[in-house]
Amino acid sequence: MPKPITHPLTGTSNTLFYGDNLPILREYIPDESVDLVYLDPPFNSQRVYNVSLRDETGQEAQAQIEAFKDFWRWDETAQAFDELRETAPASVVTLMAALREIVGETPLLAYLTMMTARLLELRRVLKSDGSLYLHCDPTASHYLKIVLDTIFGADNFRNEITWKRTFAHGSAKRYAPLHDVILFYSKTDAYHWSNLKTELDREYVEKHFTQKDDGTGKYFQPISLTGAGVRKGESGLPWRGINPTNAGRHWALPGAILKSLNSTEGTVQERLDVLDSAGRIYWPKKAGGVPRLKWFTDDTEGGSLADMWTDIPPISAQAAERMGYPTQKPLALLERIIQASSEEGDVVLDPFCGCGTAVVAAQKLNRKWLGIDITHLSIALMKYRLQDSFALVGGKDYAILGEPEDLASARQLAKDDRYQFQFWALSLIGAKPLGGEIGSKQGRKGADKGVDGYLFFVDAPGETTYKTIVQVKSGHVQDSHIRDLIGAMENEKAPIGVFLTLEEPTRNMLTTAASAGFYSSPTWQKKYPKIQILTIADLFSGKRVETPPARNPFKQAERIKRKDGTQSELGL
Repeated sequence: MPKPITHPLTGTSNTLFYGDNLPILREYIPDESVDLVYLDPPFNSQRVYNVSLRDETGQEAQAQIEAFKDFWRWDETAQAFDELRETAPASVVTLMAALREIVGETPLLAYLTMMTARLLELRRVLKSDGSLYLHCDPTASHYLKIVLDTIFGADNFRNEITWKRTFAHGSAKRYAPLHDVILFYSKTDAYHWSNLKTELDREYVEKHFTQKDDGTGKYFQPISLTGAGVRKGESGLPWRGINPTNAGRHWALPGAILKSLNSTEGTVQERLDVLDSAGRIYWPKKAGGVPRLKWFTDDTEGGSLADMWTDIPPISAQAAERMGYPTQKPLALLERIIQASSEEGDVVLDPFCGCGTAVVAAQKLNRKWLGIDITHLSIALMKYRLQDSFALVGGKDYAILGEPEDLASARQLAKDDRYQFQFWALSLIGAKPLGGEIGSKQGRKGADKGVDGYLFFVDAPGETTYKTIVQVKSGHVQDSHIRDLIGAMENEKAPIGVFLTLEEPTRNMLTTAASAGFYSSPTWQKKYPKIQILTIADLFSGKRVETPPARNPFKQAERIKRKDGTQSELGL
């Protein structure tokens, strides 16, 4: 039976958190409350990663929007380094001092400082039988392993898994990089392990299972019915003229096969008779040959899962699960990890959840989940993905913590980061953010001519796709902003414009908006205000944009059925 599915944190099974994972871990996640941690953090790649959204046709757009920056600066992390020296265990303090001597006050040290603080917290929240999988690449995997050895103990290192994430391609003056690294640690030596099996390799089957059984038509390989060493009991006695003792061996019977034949009782020789009657004994054509067991492919459970994973391909551009997120990992990869190191009802935590593949895999496999991300863009994408994949609705089927819940917290978000406020506000109405780099002028006010986001809807004649342009304001508003919006609508040939504002609109703004008139839909036989002003307070109270049904701005996730309690087949 599954374990109870109520987490002590929220009283619900599952939770998405918006914000920096370090304070969230410290404030919200209790000691020893998590069974499995999977983290796919930044890799210290010194790159900017973009997410692809959908255009007005519903296809993946060429224009992209920044998902996150993987840049690290020592001057921004020095304080965190000092905090580690004051609060971390002595072994961690010694390690960080050594790393400072070796790599200097560099972006690499800044990255390792960030990761060390979080790995300490992740070990704290793990149960004693819990495990952690850290997904990284060779850029810093060797340093991260030293950090993990220090925090978890080198004796709790289980595997360095190599995942072939791409195919061969040209690389200047070096071998082409093809793989990621997944570091697998347990908290103690009493960790959960499902001992997953893989399907038999086709080449292995064709090479070894070469004999065809006349009775069943199935292929088998003859394997020994004896084991090394002489025995004085029944297993050392002759059967049908064959004496294993003469060869220094004894009869070794296949217990699982005999159990399937309902023959677990009787002497060794009687059970050998049962195997022969069932057609499971191979008799060599040469007289005096030793009988062997017919071993069919369906007798084996498959091979043990090795630490080199080449059977899970990367997500192709045409894959149904592709969400357009830059570092998205295959669902099959996360399913394998979750099945190997957790049970139904266990809690899976992903503190860098991005587009939420670990969350989706946990939901599919009947685990509880906790996902944390520092951008509202990712939280919005995950909400759409959970809705598309499982028909889950935030606030009803799972909790969302960290998003503004009232005007005061909305104002605080706008004060802290106006671009994250903009992403959050756009997500409230399901709008696609405009592409561009966060914190720059590219794709922002000025260059974007008053457009912060889009909604798309289809209307007759000819199933034409139309834009609804959206402008977001977190500060002072005035009538000129509405006139700018009308001008942007004309430039974009958009029939509807939406003005989202944190502050209340002025009377002149409302008058100007009303004077714009209505868009009449030929399909829906309904009129929609051309200019719609909605405050954040309006959205909190349930008011929504009035347009014909709009498209999801993200690529629609495939619908997923939850597992019925059995493990999915591997070779995925």
